[in-house]
Amino acid sequence: LGDVVESITGVRQRETVPDEVVRRADQIELVDMSPQALRRRMAHGNIYRPDKMDAALSNYFRPGNLTALRELALLWVADRVDEYLQQYRGEHNIRTTWQARERIVVGLTGGPEGRTLIRRASRMAAKGSGSEILAVYIARSDGLTSASPKELAVQRTLVEDLGGTFHHVIGDDIPAALLEFARGVNATQIVLGSSRRKTWQYIYGPGVGATVARESGPDLDVHIVTHEEVAKGRGLPMARGARLGRARIIWGWLVGVVGPVLLAVVLRGMEDAPGLANDVLLFLFLTVAAALLGGLRPALASAAVGSMLLNYWFTPPTHTLTVQDPENLVAIVIFFAVAVAVSSVVDLAARRTHQAARLRAESEILSFLAGSVLRGETALDALLDRVRETFAMESVALLERSSDVEPWTCAGSVGPAPVTRPDDADVDMPVGDNMALALSGRVLPAEDRRVLGAFAAQAAVVLDRQRLVGEAEQARRLAEGNRIRTALLAAVSHDLRTPLAAIKAAVSSLRSDDVAWSDEDEAELLEGIEDGADRLDHLVGNLLDMSRLQTGTVTPLIREIDLDEVVPMALGGVPEGSVDLDIPETLPMVAVDPGLLERVVANIVENAVKYNPGQEPVAVAASALGGRVELRVVDRGRGVPDEAKERIFEPFQRYGDAPRGAGVGLGLAVSRGFAEAMGGTLDAEDTPGGGLTMVLTLTAAPGGIRAEAELPARATS
Repeated sequence: LGDVVESITGVRQRETVPDEVVRRADQIELVDMSPQALRRRMAHGNIYRPDKMDAALSNYFRPGNLTALRELALLWVADRVDEYLQQYRGEHNIRTTWQARERIVVGLTGGPEGRTLIRRASRMAAKGSGSEILAVYIARSDGLTSASPKELAVQRTLVEDLGGTFHHVIGDDIPAALLEFARGVNATQIVLGSSRRKTWQYIYGPGVGATVARESGPDLDVHIVTHEEVAKGRGLPMARGARLGRARIIWGWLVGVVGPVLLAVVLRGMEDAPGLANDVLLFLFLTVAAALLGGLRPALASAAVGSMLLNYWFTPPTHTLTVQDPENLVAIVIFFAVAVAVSSVVDLAARRTHQAARLRAESEILSFLAGSVLRGETALDALLDRVRETFAMESVALLERSSDVEPWTCAGSVGPAPVTRPDDADVDMPVGDNMALALSGRVLPAEDRRVLGAFAAQAAVVLDRQRLVGEAEQARRLAEGNRIRTALLAAVSHDLRTPLAAIKAAVSSLRSDDVAWSDEDEAELLEGIEDGADRLDHLVGNLLDMSRLQTGTVTPLIREIDLDEVVPMALGGVPEGSVDLDIPETLPMVAVDPGLLERVVANIVENAVKYNPGQEPVAVAASALGGRVELRVVDRGRGVPDEAKERIFEPFQRYGDAPRGAGVGLGLAVSRGFAEAMGGTLDAEDTPGGGLTMVLTLTAAPGGIRAEAELPARATS
């Protein structure tokens, strides 16, 4: 684990124990302690000597490092426990699956078993760190299974409470849609419930679970989970779509045409004939079966073939198409009429069920869109991704133009290689005259365009809302600028007047002929003039810097430098001995603007010295963490409450015990603005034992790799 620890802390550990030694141990005992408790022990001097405590707290033993190392230790021990458990199960022939950091897709039907599947998937995900749960409900259009909207809402809430996400997809081929979704999100496992169909219902097909397991391939594990609803009713539907597939149509024609012939052969071979009435019922059963399997046309063919076979084989005179007994003729005619009527009713019911199921799926999607309008959602990319997910597209783009003669521009897109013109898309949905939703991947059926139109209208609303939010933000910034200008006039009135008054008084005294000033008095008055001028220069400089930040005219000149080239220069304005500097020689170079960095460091160090009680110097320590370099300025003052840590970076903020004449509160605001302009960050943290720590994070120069260093590394200046 040495490489992992180094990537987290930026320090290569020299004190290590070989993995083989720990793996062969009979017993491993893990002593767990929260990062806060460990840092408190260090602040009290229970781990390192006081002269090394600040460096250790600022470098290796930061809260983030300790949290990551704590998780690493817990996971490593958990892996060892898994090894022992696997060995035990192997000895006892216990077959199971242990996988970590997985992405698990849960297939839902809208039935009550969905909650069981979600909880089972949650337990599976809890076995490994970073596992993700994605619950998906595929709105089917065959109408053979009804989903409860109330139950789906409960399951959505449950999966979101467990840290997962809920997805709604329209797909005619349930197994194909489920596998396509799983592969699209890079899933490693699929969890399905045991089928709720009765045994005899398997004559229609193997079912979704079996089909998914067969088609999943070696990269997807499929879990079929039993539940209390098994054999109580229909579960995930059999593998068929809204339109009859080729296999079902073939089976329908076989049952409708070949079935009556085989039935006639069987009935003719029986010694005890069941009678014409029973023969008619048997042929009628085949007609209904043909309607269920293949639709209306195979059923009509079955009725015609059955009528002819009844006439030819079972009504005297046999082997002719004439009917001698009028009653038999009536029976055959009634059989044909009933067969046609039943076939029509069955086909109509199937089509109505299909339409109802599709309308239900569309209404659920439209309900989602209406809810997003009420919630005021403004994430255009999320909506476009939902379109791509719902219609199984490769890419989706929202295109717009200012007029008919202007070129199309992309307002937002998801997926690889989105189109730039509606004419290049597989499907385009106009939204007004100068906006269109363009989809690439496949051609949509006509019935899907209604839902797509709702998505397109919602995308236009979201785009307008985003722009309104941007305009509101711009207006807010203008109002903030006005507020800052007003605050500036109020804040600088005293801070400008005080040094100006001191300068004017000193100059008036020097020019006065009434008093004979000694050389020492003149030097003191000149020093007062210089101090006042310096304060004015510092104030005006901060005001100009703040103005540049507010107008966005700060342009950093980034180059690679060593921190020890800039930081010592920034400390020139603080009293000697008030700062303890710790910059390791092995620290990588940073990509910054040297001038801006010097201003940032000078401001935060001067601020720390100003509030430090003075018993011990302010600690300035640097450390490398992967591709970043941190400079920490640690004081032992009163500190700042958590609710005020962000407020101190706002302009014209002076907290608590700020001494008089300490400025107008622009130093930290300017420092954070310069740090962010260089691609860095500036944040405030509590100092263990009391005080405030300013953390300046900078980008390490490309190729800057920290060499090995002992812990803690310290160089005092």
